[in-house]
Amino acid sequence: QINLSVIRQYVDYLVSEQNVKNVFVNGTTGEGLSLSTQERKQLAEEWVCQGKDKLDHVIIHVGALSLPESQELARHAAAIGASGIAVIAPFFFKPTNKGELIAFLQKIASEAPAVPFYYYHIPPLTGVKIRVEELLDGIKEWIPTFQGVKFSDTDLLDLAQCINKNEGEQFAFLYGVDEQLLSALAIGANGAVGSTYNYLGRKTNLMLQALAKPDLALARKYQFLTGEFLNFVIKLGFGVAQTKAVMTSVSGIPMGPPRLPLVDASEEFIVKAKAKLDSIVWPDGD
Repeated sequence: QINLSVIRQYVDYLVSEQNVKNVFVNGTTGEGLSLSTQERKQLAEEWVCQGKDKLDHVIIHVGALSLPESQELARHAAAIGASGIAVIAPFFFKPTNKGELIAFLQKIASEAPAVPFYYYHIPPLTGVKIRVEELLDGIKEWIPTFQGVKFSDTDLLDLAQCINKNEGEQFAFLYGVDEQLLSALAIGANGAVGSTYNYLGRKTNLMLQALAKPDLALARKYQFLTGEFLNFVIKLGFGVAQTKAVMTSVSGIPMGPPRLPLVDASEEFIVKAKAKLDSIVWPDGD
């Protein structure tokens, strides 16, 4: 079951401990696609409510397999004052070309005509491999509220072409593969959405500061250490359930178990992951 009572504590933790001021709600790590429409609405409301005057942006993922359901969630996100909405490609009956995908996205975006719209590109999970470079060509004609992409794929050529071809637009390219963030930033990504920022947000912010100086060697150190941890846990079997366990361990906030078909992280995983994270010596001495 969803536990709304921890969200206030969660917001305060992200802001004060991780220096994270923006959230992406009901996405992959939040198991949005495993929740009922009512549960998704409740979570969206609570995040917007608790984030008021504390968070800069609350983007609500409203994608669903059912178009009417997704439209309902888009209307709801607009009504509660979300900063933006995002939609993944439907992944059972899949769009096979740009036209089909745009038509689906447009039907959802038009239900929230004053809310910035993001496409959530995650082909490893959706199986929809329509290149974002192709999708973005002329997209504003179809979706005037189009604001950017949550790009959760390792295809940096596609991302680079998107950025290169849309320099005149004020699009946000939010990268979603945490262990490759520095590479994406180097080619022009201007933000990130990822699960590790729940518990490594402060370290990632230090990496961003190092890159901005620019101190590339220091930025690399942060990226390499994040990668060292993820490489370790991926070999143990790392997914949404394990992310919740790591976050619980680091923050002290009970993130709870996942919903079936996902199953709880093992005690062995929790012990090994915590030991690994504790063993890392960060450049800031922590």
